[in-house]
Amino acid sequence: MKSPRVLAIVSVVLAIGITTTMDATGLSAFSALPLFPLMGLFWYLGKLSRREMGFSWGSRSHYAVAAVYPVVVMGTVALIAWAAGAIDISQTDWHKARLNLVLVTVSTILVAILTEEGFFRGWLWASLRCAGDSPRKTLVFTSLAFSLWHLSAVALDTGFDLPWKQIPVFMVNAAVLGAIWGLMRWRSGSVIVASVNHGVWNGLAYVLFGFGTKVGALGIENTAVFGPEVGLLGLSVNAGFFVLVLWGWKPRERAESQG
Repeated sequence: MKSPRVLAIVSVVLAIGITTTMDATGLSAFSALPLFPLMGLFWYLGKLSRREMGFSWGSRSHYAVAAVYPVVVMGTVALIAWAAGAIDISQTDWHKARLNLVLVTVSTILVAILTEEGFFRGWLWASLRCAGDSPRKTLVFTSLAFSLWHLSAVALDTGFDLPWKQIPVFMVNAAVLGAIWGLMRWRSGSVIVASVNHGVWNGLAYVLFGFGTKVGALGIENTAVFGPEVGLLGLSVNAGFFVLVLWGWKPRERAESQG
């Protein structure tokens, strides 16, 4: 078996290179899909078990936290935005918004298991742990890799692209989100739990707050302040939640071996 750390670095470089190329050539809608064959290839080369990869079930409490976290963060941001007079729902079609929320959430959960979560919190996490890295070091590396993988989506003309001044905030926030989903994986031993967290987050964030320069159902235009992914308020709430979870959950290495 080749060095797990070498395989991990090579896989991340390939993932970022392929996705950046697709984002630059008008294929951004499909740019996450190559993560699936990459995950499969390096999983085979690394000779890791299904449980090491995180393809196992966590407990109900893990799923509860995974589902509640985005609701708490998004609710906090929305409440502050409402108090600041930044919300305008006069033109919102709530029937359409509810349908989109369900569709985005469910589709993200199913796709993320095999792409973003399966690759970063599945293969990459397992490879680094196999290489002897501590859970905390693995959490940092996978979160930074996850953030860098998103750079082309917001820096190039993809539909998710942002004004240049918002890109640094998004990149830091992407790392924080990656760390939170990494904590979910660490504590539960399951990428499925992390995928549920990812799916509920995307559903709420993209439908209610929008993405790129597009306004969501809440009608918030000042996303540089009130955006949960691209705004300073969202970054602050996410960072605070990460600290609380890291301190309160006190993750244990043995959780990775639980089904």
